[in-house]
Amino acid sequence: MSDTADKTSIISTETFKGKLKAADDAPPAVVVLVGPQGYVGKQWLITKSDMIIGRSVEAELYVSDASLSRSHARFEVVGNDIFILDMGSTNKTIVNGMPLAPMTKRKLVNNDQIKTGNVIFKFLEKGNLESITNQQVFEKAQKDALTGAFSKGALLEKGPEAVKRAEVLSEPLSVITFDIDHFKKINDTYGHPGGDYVLKELGSLMQSKLVRSNDYFARYGGEEFVVILQATPLKTAQEVAERIRHTVEAHPFLFNGQQIKVTISIGVSTGVAADSWDKIYNRADQALYQSKQNGRNRVTVSA
Repeated sequence: MSDTADKTSIISTETFKGKLKAADDAPPAVVVLVGPQGYVGKQWLITKSDMIIGRSVEAELYVSDASLSRSHARFEVVGNDIFILDMGSTNKTIVNGMPLAPMTKRKLVNNDQIKTGNVIFKFLEKGNLESITNQQVFEKAQKDALTGAFSKGALLEKGPEAVKRAEVLSEPLSVITFDIDHFKKINDTYGHPGGDYVLKELGSLMQSKLVRSNDYFARYGGEEFVVILQATPLKTAQEVAERIRHTVEAHPFLFNGQQIKVTISIGVSTGVAADSWDKIYNRADQALYQSKQNGRNRVTVSA
């Protein structure tokens, strides 16, 4: 038998210490065990003295599910203790199978299960290593592995949520769509490794220099990308789009010692009253098509 057969793989001491330190610093959290598509595995850190669970986009723990009341339940932080309180919800708040009386607080302990309507959360106390692991797994599932942008699936969940939020807060919502000009030619000339390099470098450039803190950057598929700009009117969105276009054109994409010329075509739209996510996105996509028809490497704003 090989000498390696009985050996046990271990984590380096420094890595293990790092994980423990991260866990020590982790605040209490709740993670979705059962819920609508796109929410399972999502985690919220309890970092404020009061945080509301509900289907109102103003709730700190917003979940788009009809079984929740708009303001369903509330977490309260008292010293080192976390309490949950039902806010008179229609479908009750249930902790470990026990319904809570309206406006009555219940202290939570590690691994408590909280059912609000059809959505089930698990509570993780402060310093729980599982909260670090959960966040890493969820974020990985939401991201495109090559570019680091959010995936198309994550975008299709985020888009309608962003539109609802904009409506409630009476804020403008703008969308930028863009794709890489003549991407097939890049693949044909430099091979798929060259194409993958361009996609990865573009994703890195967007996230390091061009995506603002409140923006949502996603890869829609192939060489097409989308940016959701919250609280952003059309004029500002057009300026952001032009900055993206210029920065990409000026960036040196160097692959195997060769510089690849990369430009993008962009479409921009802004939501108006009663617009759905699909309508806003489709207008931006149509504007992108016009940019490509009119010579590429340009920004077109939806009429």
